[in-house]
Amino acid sequence: MKTQEIDRIWHWRTTLFVGFLLAFVLLLGVSFGPISLDFMKILRTLFGLSGGLQDEEKILLLQLRLPRVMLAALVGAALATSGAVYQTVFRNPLADPYLLGAAAGAGLGATIAITNSGKSFSVVLPIFAFLGGVLAVLATFLVAGKFYTDPSSLLLSGIAVGSFATAVQTYLQQKNSAVLRPVYSWILGELTVADWESVKWAAIYIIFALGVLIRISKLLDGLMLSDEEAFSLGISPNKIRMIAVGAATLATATAVSVSGLIGFVGIVVPHIVRGITKKATNRALLSISLFGATFLVLADLGARTLI
Repeated sequence: MKTQEIDRIWHWRTTLFVGFLLAFVLLLGVSFGPISLDFMKILRTLFGLSGGLQDEEKILLLQLRLPRVMLAALVGAALATSGAVYQTVFRNPLADPYLLGAAAGAGLGATIAITNSGKSFSVVLPIFAFLGGVLAVLATFLVAGKFYTDPSSLLLSGIAVGSFATAVQTYLQQKNSAVLRPVYSWILGELTVADWESVKWAAIYIIFALGVLIRISKLLDGLMLSDEEAFSLGISPNKIRMIAVGAATLATATAVSVSGLIGFVGIVVPHIVRGITKKATNRALLSISLFGATFLVLADLGARTLI
C-alpha cells in the first residue's frame, strides 16, 4: 500500500476517533454539574423518546447546559483551528489566534459597550466585541501597508495595533472604575451567558470560516515553504495567506464576541494533535477543530464542577 494511502487512512481514523471523543465529552458536559442528570434520560430527551427528563431537569438540560456545551465546542473549534492556521501563515509555532490584534480590539469593543450602555450592555457587547476584533485586524493590515504580504511585518503591525487598543482600553477602565468588574469578567473568558441565540449566530460564522480553512488546508502547506517554492508548485502564497487570515479572523472574532478572551486553546491544541498524528501538515485541521471543541468543553466542565 502506498505511503499516501496509509496517511489518508490514518488521518480519517484519527478524525473519527476525535469525533467520537467529542460526542462522549458533550454528553459528559450536559450530564455533570451541581445537579447530575441521568445519561439515558438525556439521550431519550434529545431524541424525543418517552422516559426522558421532566420539568426542571428538562429545562436545565435544554435551556442551560446544552447551549453552554455547544457554545464551548464552537469556540474551542474556532480558536484551535485559527491557532493552527496562524502558526502556518507566520511560520511560528508560538503563534495564536490573537496575534494580529483581534483580542485587544475585541477587548476594547467590549469595554466601550460596557462603559457606555449602562445595565443593558449585555445586548450590544457581542456586537461591539466582534466589530472591535475585525477592525483591529483590518488596522493591522493598514499599518503594514505594502508590506502586508511579509509575515514579519504583519506580525509587528499586529503587536503595535494590539498595544494601542490595550492602552485605550486601560484608559477607559480607569476612567470608568465603577464597571471594572464586568469588564474583567469578560476579559477572563466566560460561557455562563450562553443561550441558543448566541449559539445560532456564532455557529453561522464559525462553521463558515472553518469550512473555508479546511477546504484550503492542503494549500496551506505551501505556506510552510518559501514564496518562491510555493509559486513553483502552482500556489499563490499571498492569495492563500489573505484567505487564511481572513477566515481565521472571522472565526476568532466570533468566538471572542460570545465567550470573552479564552487563552491557551489556540496555541496548545494544534501541537497536541500534530504530536499525536506525527504529522506537521494542515491536513489535520478537521481533527484539530474537533479536538479543540473537546478540549474546551472539558475545561468548562472542570470550571463548573471542580470548585
